[in-house]
Amino acid sequence: MNIVITGASKGFGRAIAETFAVQGHDLFLCSRSATDLYKTLEQLMQRYPERSIKAMPADLSEKSQAVEFGEWVLGSGKPIDVLVNNAGSFEPGSVYNEPEGLLEKMMAVNLYSAYHLTRTIVPAMIERKQGHIFNMCSIASLHAYSNGGAYSVSKFALAGFSRNLREEMKPYGIKVTGVYPGAAFTNSWAGSGIDPQRIMTAQDIATMIHAASQLSPQACVEDIVLRPQLGDL
Repeated sequence: MNIVITGASKGFGRAIAETFAVQGHDLFLCSRSATDLYKTLEQLMQRYPERSIKAMPADLSEKSQAVEFGEWVLGSGKPIDVLVNNAGSFEPGSVYNEPEGLLEKMMAVNLYSAYHLTRTIVPAMIERKQGHIFNMCSIASLHAYSNGGAYSVSKFALAGFSRNLREEMKPYGIKVTGVYPGAAFTNSWAGSGIDPQRIMTAQDIATMIHAASQLSPQACVEDIVLRPQLGDL
């Protein structure tokens, strides 16, 4: 299969890329940081030389770059089997006092990136009547919490996008899955002092996404909700 993964240079995206590569799939990757992306690309190509792995730096919060990346993927001529809308970022805050412009930033990074890339790629999936789209939501998409602010608002919006898209894609045989991870140890937790054993690993999320992608055409996992064994922090 051909897998498109955004935000692929680290964290969930890197783990998802590794998981699909080790299972024999080909990859199209993107990330805002060209340096981190090409480092990841080099490492994956060294580990999986038999796989086709391509990468393009792009800031998907910019509509033009999201569309450009999608068109670059389609330009390969390969059918896209899985799209993982993983690009996103977190900045804490409260609605009443967070910095001006944070909502617009969070919406662009966490929602519009998935919206515009999906709109670019999904017509080819519709034509084939085949494909699977994963949207990286969050526990913050399900429950409001203190200091969530604009981030939580944007993740609630992404969950709405995912659920609406699920209904729209049913007639075309395209699966849509919302992924709702709780705390998992990635770079954003480095230096926080949290015990890595208290929270999940990025690999936990990658394993579940890969498993959901392997079901029969007549089965769709609509939501993947993962939390640390001891619950949310």
